[in-house]
Amino acid sequence: MKKALYSKEQKSLAGKIKSARKEAGLDQTSAAKLLKTSQSYISKVESGQCRVDVIQLKEIAKAYNKKIDYFIK
Repeated sequence: MKKALYSKEQKSLAGKIKSARKEAGLDQTSAAKLLKTSQSYISKVESGQCRVDVIQLKEIAKAYNKKIDYFIK
């Protein structure tokens, strides 16, 4: 299994996370407050610079009012 940070799958996930945030009507600062993290973390996740684990993805899905399968189809 490749561990490239910018794999096709990672870029796809990052894009879906960003889209879900926007669909929830949140800017990065509001999302960061909701997720109890920093705006820079949200930015890094959305740009694919930072990977998310399944627990983080579950929290993001809940905060953005999405089912987890939205992100991993």
